[in-house]
Amino acid sequence: MLILGIDTSCDDTAAAIVENGHRIISSAVSSQNEIHEKYGGIVPELASRRHIEMIWPVVDDVLSNASLKISDLSAIAVTYAPGLIGSLLVGVCFAKSISFVNNIPLVAVNHLEGHIFSIFLEYTPQFPFIVLIASGGHTCIYIVSDFGNYTEMGRTRDDAAGEAYDKVAKLLGFGYPGGPIIDNLARKGDPSAIAFPRARLRNSFDFSFSGLKTSVLYHIKKNPDTRKEDIAASFQAAVTDVLLARVREISEKENIMNVALSGGVSANSGLRNSFRNAAAEKRWELYLPSRSLCTDNAAMIASSGFYRFKRGETADMSLNPKAYLPLA
Repeated sequence: MLILGIDTSCDDTAAAIVENGHRIISSAVSSQNEIHEKYGGIVPELASRRHIEMIWPVVDDVLSNASLKISDLSAIAVTYAPGLIGSLLVGVCFAKSISFVNNIPLVAVNHLEGHIFSIFLEYTPQFPFIVLIASGGHTCIYIVSDFGNYTEMGRTRDDAAGEAYDKVAKLLGFGYPGGPIIDNLARKGDPSAIAFPRARLRNSFDFSFSGLKTSVLYHIKKNPDTRKEDIAASFQAAVTDVLLARVREISEKENIMNVALSGGVSANSGLRNSFRNAAAEKRWELYLPSRSLCTDNAAMIASSGFYRFKRGETADMSLNPKAYLPLA
């Protein structure tokens, strides 16, 4: 069963063909970093315009690389929420058009569920498992009890972890995206150099990163000569400690030993190493996708779409994108 996945939830135009929910036949991602870098962040209008230009070339690319025709597809899975509404609209309209003209079933996929299914492209995780989704737009923790059965345990109350990385990179005078820049700097710095705060919300597994970001700002103003490498390393250590602590607490409370990471921030080397060490200490079964599957991609959308299509969950031409849609 061949599923074409399409993702235009933010600034990457992505398409992929996945067989039976697991095997990636072909995948392509068109990045917009060069467009948004000079603005220090994503400009929604520019993102949607670029999606319009790139959506067909990217889809055509994955079909050509797989030596397939549209008529060979079993279904088309598309991200319809959450995300930038203008960007989502491009992908949804394109998928609906291809579906209608070629009489191919259409499947609507939540982007957050897609990140969970990035794990299934490389692993066969045992239920239940805890998944941390950390990206530029989302930071949340779910217990996954089965396909489509999710319980939200915690979420950010302000900035997402990836958003905090971008803002701190900007404070340090660097460009966009900030995550890889901070990660590279942190390798050369001392993570214990600065005692940045680790927010702990009472009686909750939620996150808050706005105070950490503000603390970095004040430190830079008061100590302009501090090595940027030390600031980056100390900031990254604070983020990593908080993310790991919440997952550890949920694991102990719910007695779940299967843990997964997903989302763009899970490509961060410091976070990956911390979770590997914790997994060895706690004897977790850790599911850690390849870095290319952590960031936004369409293979994860196709994988999720496969399981929904198998259950008969298809969409019709009334499908519309939604900027906000909780997974659970």
